[in-house]
Amino acid sequence: MRWNATTIAAALTLVVITFSGCQSSAGDGDRSTETKPPATKTETNVDLNEDEPADRTPPEAVVGARVRFSHGSDEVIVTIGEDSPATRDFLSMLPLSLDIKEHAGREKISYLPRRLKHEGTPGSDPENGDLIYFVPWGNLGFYYDAEGIHYSEDTLHLGTYSASRDALRRMEGQDVRVAIID
Repeated sequence: MRWNATTIAAALTLVVITFSGCQSSAGDGDRSTETKPPATKTETNVDLNEDEPADRTPPEAVVGARVRFSHGSDEVIVTIGEDSPATRDFLSMLPLSLDIKEHAGREKISYLPRRLKHEGTPGSDPENGDLIYFVPWGNLGFYYDAEGIHYSEDTLHLGTYSASRDALRRMEGQDVRVAIID
């Protein structure tokens, strides 16, 4: 058989049609560049990789999501500022309880039950009013005096808050409840 331009074009068209038909089938296959939709409580046959947390926060709800840190009548509201692997993983852990402590006269810190999955999250140049995740220690930090602290790949911005130092101080040593605000 002699391969001319018409025969080659017909063969390529057949290949394209065959492969595009496979991708649009109900089975969808494994696409590493596509994000799997979040599992919901009503789904019964959810294929979750146990090495990764269940993403309980839909993509459109990450930016602008509000998280309440509260003890008694005291509360600090954090607004998530960006969609990143670290913010998604943080939100997937909620609700939880944390113990907040003073650190270095600059921030209030707390340790999460486990380290956040953060690969691909950019570093930041923290400012007062930022909630950050510090990678080497695996802790959250509420910055209230970030003067002189500069950009670091290890300081990941999670969100911003507006609260006085006194409101943060009153949460120290308490069982602080952390939850997404509906």
